[in-house]
Amino acid sequence: MEIFNKLRNLDAYPKINEDFYSRTLSGGIITLVSSIAMFFLFFSELRLYLNAATETKLIVDTSRGETLRVNFDVTFPALACSLLSVDAMDISGEQHYDIRHDIIKKRIDHHGNIIESRADGIGAPKIERPLQRHGGRLDHNETYCGSCYGAEASDDDCCNSCEEVREAYRKKGWGMTNIDLIDQCKREGFVQKIREEEGEGCNIHGMVEVNKVAGNIHFAPGKSFLQSNLLVHDLLGVRTESFNISHKINKLTFGQEFPGVVNPLDGVQWTQQASSGMYQYFIKVVPTIYTDIRGRKIQSNQFSVTEHLSIADGYPQRLPGVFFFYDFSPIKVIFTEGNVSLLHFLTNICAIIGGVFAVAGIIDAFVYHGHRAIKKKMEIGKYT
Repeated sequence: MEIFNKLRNLDAYPKINEDFYSRTLSGGIITLVSSIAMFFLFFSELRLYLNAATETKLIVDTSRGETLRVNFDVTFPALACSLLSVDAMDISGEQHYDIRHDIIKKRIDHHGNIIESRADGIGAPKIERPLQRHGGRLDHNETYCGSCYGAEASDDDCCNSCEEVREAYRKKGWGMTNIDLIDQCKREGFVQKIREEEGEGCNIHGMVEVNKVAGNIHFAPGKSFLQSNLLVHDLLGVRTESFNISHKINKLTFGQEFPGVVNPLDGVQWTQQASSGMYQYFIKVVPTIYTDIRGRKIQSNQFSVTEHLSIADGYPQRLPGVFFFYDFSPIKVIFTEGNVSLLHFLTNICAIIGGVFAVAGIIDAFVYHGHRAIKKKMEIGKYT
């Protein structure tokens, strides 16, 4: 009993007999408002506790020798699929011309409706039995070997399709000035196919694997080749002013997407007003690692971009097309998801309850004593 009496004397919350309580209307209103404020702050804190908080950190990017997947979806409403090609090159010297793997082309009409979807590139299907190199027909036991029209690297080289002839010309750095004279192209209906697609548009989407160094990816009409260490496109004799490079970028991402990422070029649209030109996008890629709450890491990238248009006039004329020039930032961003600790959550709840209760008590005391002072003055006739 003595121990209990000592513990009773340590009570920091002495109880007051209910007979001495004085309840007021203002106190009831303040109690109701403070209770609502407590509940609102409690649920707000609970939502923050249940949702993951993201921590951001910057480090120097020391990774080397990595590759990067560039995903794209671009629509050209006035450029036929038979003319459109994709090229990629970087400062390390790696070059990829007329990329076809992992790329889908969709022919669209002037209303945007899909006419045809295909995974092949420029050109028509290969014919089975074209003319022989010497101009005659195949003999009974003769193996076909088509002419490359002067572009053969050796006497044993054969070009059995229009595409092989064009590839041989590309390797030589030559342009095909009159494709109607190429037997393989004529019989495969290459020119006819291009004429059939006049007035159509093209949606091209897919991915390209590139080295993690500065470079560019571009979409341009014709077939590209090197001539005197300069990139040249075989435009099949069509003047550059005839190409309408109006385009809409539906999607452009560098690597896998992660929660909260913003791709600034998604939905960007350019409409050609005058002559054809070179649409240039200068992109600064920022390597990013996103770690979710389960510990799963997503290696990705963010990027910023500036835009520029060069009109294809004067000499030398600029190649019409859409060019994405990208470079990498030496800084890597790390996002890490994590939950607020339970102890932190409980501490905040206690702070909410205690803080609201204390502030409400101060307001209630101010209102109560102020009301009493005014009432006394009114009783003695000094309140005016």
